[in-house]
Amino acid sequence: MARTITEIQEDIIGRVNTSATLSGLTSTSKTAIWRMWTYVVAVTVWAVENLFDQHKAEVTSLIDERSPHHLRWYANKAKDFQYGAELVQDEDYYDNTGLTEEQINERKIVAFCAVVEQTRGLKMKVAKMNAVDLAPLTATELDAFGEYMQRIKDAGVNPLIVESRDADSLKLTLKIYYNPLVLDKDGARLDGTDSEPVLTCIKTYLRNLPFNGVFVLSYLVDALQKVDGVVIPHIVQAQASYSDVPFTAFDVKYSPDAGYLRIKTPKDDLHIEYLPQSVII
Repeated sequence: MARTITEIQEDIIGRVNTSATLSGLTSTSKTAIWRMWTYVVAVTVWAVENLFDQHKAEVTSLIDERSPHHLRWYANKAKDFQYGAELVQDEDYYDNTGLTEEQINERKIVAFCAVVEQTRGLKMKVAKMNAVDLAPLTATELDAFGEYMQRIKDAGVNPLIVESRDADSLKLTLKIYYNPLVLDKDGARLDGTDSEPVLTCIKTYLRNLPFNGVFVLSYLVDALQKVDGVVIPHIVQAQASYSDVPFTAFDVKYSPDAGYLRIKTPKDDLHIEYLPQSVII
């Protein structure tokens, strides 16, 4: 980014003041010949720097127009989508003149996006944030987002599939060997600060997974081992389901179809057997 004329002139004067060769230039008058020359040179340098900025912008624009976009571009553009706003004609951006940053952010409803290459075309998984968690776009929101992506996508990317689904469902059966000095037989903390610390840990772990990240059972075990009062966490069985697909057991890892997964009904989907266990030294 080009510097201002004042910044450039101050830089030149600073170099003059530290130069032994130019030590005779001591006048502080703004009309001193040497100071006037610093201004002339500063204006020239400022003009050159602005020309370079303009050249860089033109080259960047040509690259953007002529080069196929990468997956990250699609993901970033998805997050730039503004619900209820029209694009600038024949462009891939919005005219936000007169809008505050807060107003612009309120229009941006896509919080998470993953772009997956397929044999033909691309699939985009998107989700928004509600008050506390991820959520799918409504049908109307998804229709508008799909139209937006169709307008800005590269030619030849066909099909471009956009999806926004409810979280995949997770079922877990666990054996938790617990410290009876910290937890009771139902897994609640004896000090009363948390009635379901194991469930709290699982929910937190799932929320912190990267969007479209892989759910790894051994990593969940690592998280459960950090829960105060849990001595040995053991996953007996894990099952997952998406859309209308029946629950399927998995042993090591699971890639959520929607991009994220949740235990939706803990009383039905989380079965825990608590077994007292002295601390293992």
